[in-house]
This record gives sequence, structure tokens and C-alpha cells, in this order.
Amino acid sequence: MTDMFDLTGKVAAVTGCTRGIGKAVAVALAEAGADLALLQRNPDQVGIREEIASLGRNVHIIPCDLSDERQVEAAIPAVVEAFGHIDILVNAAGIQRRSPAVEFSNEDWEDVLHVNLKTTWVLCQQAGRYMVPQKSGKIINFASLLSYQGGINVPAYAASKGGVSQLTKALSNEWAQHNVNVNAIVPGYVATDMNTALIEDGDRNQQILDRIPAGDWGRPEDFKGTAVFLSSDASQYVHGHQLAVDGGWLGR
Repeated sequence: MTDMFDLTGKVAAVTGCTRGIGKAVAVALAEAGADLALLQRNPDQVGIREEIASLGRNVHIIPCDLSDERQVEAAIPAVVEAFGHIDILVNAAGIQRRSPAVEFSNEDWEDVLHVNLKTTWVLCQQAGRYMVPQKSGKIINFASLLSYQGGINVPAYAASKGGVSQLTKALSNEWAQHNVNVNAIVPGYVATDMNTALIEDGDRNQQILDRIPAGDWGRPEDFKGTAVFLSSDASQYVHGHQLAVDGGWLGR
């Protein structure tokens, strides 16, 4: 059974890999045997590269500022040039802007939609151009509880994550026949930098905790097994799925 989860010989590209959920996922894939392409904005931030290298994996940093269209378009070809192929893409990076809708700026709207949705689309498309011809591949996008719910003071984030969910399904409909699995992970409330404001808001934090059946915020490490599953042969017949890792939030 453990062979189904073995990623030895696979090449995985991960965004958002220097902290939080993306970092935990990158380490998990390396622990399962994959070599890693770290798509990160700052190539001088080498901590995650050194951690993965210490596991005996081949690892390269691919400079990729998600606000720079040219770097995003060049990222997947650079992965293939460095490793010879690509087997797994994890779109874990994202940004958040909070403001009442009547005050929400066009600049914030465009920034969030660009990073969270457009770059996910471009990286998926670029990866698909290699995975579809090779008849194999795993793509994992990060959606959100706000793919289902509207949230408060986060109109752009909700719109972007609704788009990620629908994009995942659309690509799956086309690529499943080519043995390319496109799925999404749906995080619940996770203790990361993005949610610091909520955690520090005593009333709102308690409201959130009262709603979570598991009784606590999630941790980045809670996504390691989920990511390995969706990257491995164990999920071979899983297509277009939105896998919630939310402590039971959506079932409440």
C-alpha cells in the first residue's frame, strides 16, 4: 500500500513554498520522494531549499514573482529545463486584501485576482502543455472556504477563490482523459500569517473556534498527507475534486 504514495522520481513545482501551507506541502512531497522546483519570488531565501536538500532530494529555486507575467509564463518551461520533466504542480501561493466593498480599491481587486486566479491559470496551462502529451500529471490548486461562502470585507479574495474552484473543474473535464488529475485543496481556518488579524481579534477568533467541530485552527502540517495523496497514484481516479481540510467547518 505504501508504494501508492511513493513519489520517488517525480518532479514537483510548488508556489508559496517559503512559508505556511506551501512550505509544509513542499517538505511533504520531498519526504515522499519527489524532487522539488521551488517557484519563489526571492531566490535569496534559501531556507526551504536547504531543508529539502537535507532530505537528499534534487531541488532548484525557480525565480517566479507572481505579479510578473513574464516570470510566471517562463516558470514551468524553466522547471522542465532544469529537471527534464514535470509531474506535479501545486499552486499554493495567494494574497489577501481586506476592506469593506464600498471602499475596496480597483488596485487591490486587480492585485488579488491577478495573483490568486490569473497566475494559477497560467501555471496550470503551462504545466498542461507538458502533462497532456506525456499522458500523466497531477495539479493541485488551493481553493478556499470562500469558494463556497462570501466572507466579509474580502470581495476580491472570494471572487478569486470561487474562480480557482471552477477552473479546477474545467481543466479536469478536459484533461482527465489524458491521465492528468486536476484537483483542489480547500483549507479551513489555518493559523498562518494571512490570518493573523483574525486570530488577534478576540471576538472574531472565538466565533470561528465555536464554528469549527474540531475545536481549533488548522496548522500548515495538516496539509502534508492531503497533498501527498493528491500527488500520488493513490488518487489516480480522483478528478475535479475539492478536498476540504477544514476541521469539519463545511459540514457544520
